[in-house]
Amino acid sequence: MNIEDIVVKRELKIIFMGTPDFSVPILESLIKNYKVKAVVTQPDKQVGRSGKFAHPPVKMVAEKNNILVIQLSKIKEQYQEIIDLEPDLIVTCAYGQILPEELLNYPKYGCINVHASLLPKLRGGAPIHRAIIDGYTKTGVTIMYMAKGMDDGDIIEQREIEISDEDTASTLHDKLSKLGSELLIETLPSILNGTNKRIPQNPSDVTFAPIIKPVDEKIDFNKTTKEIYNKVRGLNSFPGAYFILNGKRIKVWESEISDDYFPQNINGEIVKLYKNGIGIKTSNGVIIFKCLQPEGKSKMSSRDFLNGTKNSILGEIAR
Repeated sequence: MNIEDIVVKRELKIIFMGTPDFSVPILESLIKNYKVKAVVTQPDKQVGRSGKFAHPPVKMVAEKNNILVIQLSKIKEQYQEIIDLEPDLIVTCAYGQILPEELLNYPKYGCINVHASLLPKLRGGAPIHRAIIDGYTKTGVTIMYMAKGMDDGDIIEQREIEISDEDTASTLHDKLSKLGSELLIETLPSILNGTNKRIPQNPSDVTFAPIIKPVDEKIDFNKTTKEIYNKVRGLNSFPGAYFILNGKRIKVWESEISDDYFPQNINGEIVKLYKNGIGIKTSNGVIIFKCLQPEGKSKMSSRDFLNGTKNSILGEIAR
């Protein structure tokens, strides 16, 4: 690194914008390598029955490092506070609000975003969940310039990662967060010296990853076994896939694909009790549910679940 680069790093005014756990390694990596002037995050939220306020994970990292924290409920109306800090570069990652054009256009080096997919695939707020649910075999991280549309800015750099059949949203989350922190630090020098790539996204390749809604969490046994298996993985460890049995909601945290087939039974029927789980008929086979969480209870093995039922559940219909 030459003297000019050192001077740029020391004088550079960087503002980081992010909120959840995914953003933490990215912020920590930025703090380690550059001077972060301020961190912008979402307001504290009340959680649980106690009504206590929980701090965004990014806020706790900022306070630990004595960095100014700004929490804005409506950034489209409150962005002047950020402009007053005269940022040279804004880095965002899972911030949670759309930035106004006035803010996007202000920094000398632009506003860049760390997005957890290989754009233009999986634009939106749930790219990690949707990558698994939709059966992707690979995904990755994109460093991009932000634009007024949702995740539609020019691509600066990307790095790919395989999705294994054992990956869950939780394990993939951690892999991509680490990858994003590494790629950001590798890419920033080219952004600062103007040698970075700037690749427009191909509109014909766009897919979307909308935020998970309650309706997305319910298992549809008219789907294939693989589709259900992917849904269980894609919603683990939050918010969890579920089905209804005897009027009770049961979350599923772990499943397995069976080679068995019961063409005479109806979809959703409990057709076999395995040593490691409960077999339920799907559109093309059987899905085995291994780790369950009945409504109001803790996670448990399928054996413990069966021990807690008064009668055999063979033949009952899961909905």
